[in-house]
Amino acid sequence: MNFRLGLDFGTSGARACAIDERGAIVHEQRIDYVNPARQTPQDWRTALLALLGGLPQGVAANLQGIAIDGTSGTVLLCDEGLAPLSDTLMYDDARAHAQAKQLKSIAPPGQPGSTPGLARFLWLTQHAEEAHYFLHQADWLTALLSGRPGISDYHNALKTSYDVEALRWPDWVLALPHAHLLPEVVAPGSDLGAIRRDIAARFGISPHCRIHAGTTDGNAAFIASGVTEPGIGVTLLGTTLVLKQLSPKRIEAPEYGVYSHRYSDLWLVGGASNAGAGILRHYFEDARLAELSAFIDPTRDSPLDYYPLTKLGERFPVNDPQLAPRLEPRPANEAEFLHGLLQGLSRIEAAGYARLEELGAPPLRRVLTCGGGASNEVWRRIRERSLGMPVGIAAHGEAAYGCALLCAGMPDNPGNTASN
Repeated sequence: MNFRLGLDFGTSGARACAIDERGAIVHEQRIDYVNPARQTPQDWRTALLALLGGLPQGVAANLQGIAIDGTSGTVLLCDEGLAPLSDTLMYDDARAHAQAKQLKSIAPPGQPGSTPGLARFLWLTQHAEEAHYFLHQADWLTALLSGRPGISDYHNALKTSYDVEALRWPDWVLALPHAHLLPEVVAPGSDLGAIRRDIAARFGISPHCRIHAGTTDGNAAFIASGVTEPGIGVTLLGTTLVLKQLSPKRIEAPEYGVYSHRYSDLWLVGGASNAGAGILRHYFEDARLAELSAFIDPTRDSPLDYYPLTKLGERFPVNDPQLAPRLEPRPANEAEFLHGLLQGLSRIEAAGYARLEELGAPPLRRVLTCGGGASNEVWRRIRERSLGMPVGIAAHGEAAYGCALLCAGMPDNPGNTASN
């Protein structure tokens, strides 16, 4: 029996998922970051090695492929030996705000694509004398295993303004200072070669195991869902709220935080809100969430009108870096407070899908859910009422599972993918 391994580096921790040739899960492991808000490359490296060290011997010895996803827009500079030379700029880091304004003045009119990653590139390369590579989180981790630095995939590179239609860096990007640090870009799932021999020997991994180009965490979760046709939305209820759906046409609306990934012969349209299950974890432990949810009637509206952000700033369905959290008034009853939070998040989801349809995405028939929040039945019913359509749970919703599928290339995985 041969196996494939997906590694997911998300907003709160890292996960491993190994699958067999039939797609059945044979091993899973999760490692939480000590301080998710202040992740460092050393945290990622430590988690990577721990996940490889946790593989059962029989799985490790028969691994055929490994693919890694990372948070979209998280970037760093490193030297020739992959040692980090800069602060890590996370997907929600606001330090490159001035560079984002600069890009608006130099990007050609009507330039498609998204530029937050490129703004971070400009911020980081202000002091880049010894840098050899500008890499996204997934690129750096993949290079640690492949020994081939300077390679990215076109899912991660999208927000650094890679042209996913022409499959090249635009001329105006290549004209920027330090553009030579930008990675070569390949298709997600591309074979990058065999795993480094020292890594294979250290963890008992087959020396023939292939390392594959990765993707973003949101796209990996979409791949895991098995959706292959328009008309089905996929909501990732993680720390943030990510919405995605397939569309025959590309949609770019940066003023609303909407972008499209190349996805086989279709486009994967979506956006990511800064709101999400992170606000729930801020106030409640998991056990308390389950306990309080039992006291909520999902058929009734909460009188509370919340916009449940954990901090200033929103990306989608409105793109407003100054949007403030709205979490008042707070009732003394914790179940009523939770009801207001769940309803606020559900309204953001509904507004997000409405925004996508308004911009030209196909109307939806149903929504599938991935991520930790998918297990809350009360929340599912509140969302179903807010969306006005069936909401199910993806049979496979973990990004790590999607990365395991990615080892075979962009997967075509039709079939029964949801349960209600």
